[in-house]
Amino acid sequence: MEKIITISTLLFTCFSFVAQQQIGNSDMELWENIVQAAEEPTNWNSFKSAQGSFTSFASQQLQRSTSVRAGSSGQYCARIYSKSTLGIVANGNMTLGRINMGSTTPSSADNYNISLTADPNFSESITSSPDSLVFWVKFTPASGNPNARVHAVLHDAYDLRDPIDANSLSHVISRAELNYPSTAGQWVRKSVPFVNEGTAVSPQYLLVTFTTNQTPGGGAANDEVLVDDIELIYNQTVGIGENNSNKLNTYYSIHNGLQIEGVSDEVTLINTSGIIVKCGKISELNGTFLNSGIYFIRSKNSVSKLLVP
Repeated sequence: MEKIITISTLLFTCFSFVAQQQIGNSDMELWENIVQAAEEPTNWNSFKSAQGSFTSFASQQLQRSTSVRAGSSGQYCARIYSKSTLGIVANGNMTLGRINMGSTTPSSADNYNISLTADPNFSESITSSPDSLVFWVKFTPASGNPNARVHAVLHDAYDLRDPIDANSLSHVISRAELNYPSTAGQWVRKSVPFVNEGTAVSPQYLLVTFTTNQTPGGGAANDEVLVDDIELIYNQTVGIGENNSNKLNTYYSIHNGLQIEGVSDEVTLINTSGIIVKCGKISELNGTFLNSGIYFIRSKNSVSKLLVP
């Protein structure tokens, strides 16, 4: 439940550059006890920290797991799982907002996740606009061929609900949504683009929800989703010079390092002291991990500025 504050803005010389904000505890390494030995990953919430008339029915459906993917630098991932009571399936649910348990009928409009913008424990402040949501997942349904789900909504300063209701529609800026099948016992990297859908224009909060089934009450008991290494990707380009048709497209991933697109010639990576950090072909620079700071990436006809958080 406890929130992690991320960097939002950095000013450098004559430039104003919006930092590449990330979700707190996106690698699921930090966990905290909630009630009765139930645990949640720091910055994320589940049924044990829910609100609503039926919170007495809340059960532990989120816990830490050491079944991390090969190549992960962390020790833990999040295990989300479903339960069934009297034939009613309660999907596993992990969110940056707060779960509202308003009905015993899974599909009821009284059941939803919500960004409580006045409470930092149940909302995630994101004031920049990511291009995509990337995460690693291992989905194991107990039976049949159901789909698990991830839904991310970038919105303005409003207590937005998921599923999105009529009052929330005008506060949506963009959404990243994916219903995905079993990963056949393997960890799989998913990349979901944000699509501009709403009329709002000022990003303030991000509501992300992972569930074990795309349909409330769908699936079966013991459906399991393992989630790890969640990341927001920003494809920001800064070109210098007029009539430049060969601008660099650069971004930095905390898991994959430097990524450059858009040119075929050699490029040079320079720090703010003017020192050349690395130079060579794109294939040689891509994947380079850098210390935090601002860098300039220069090709024959273009320069891009890159912030490494």
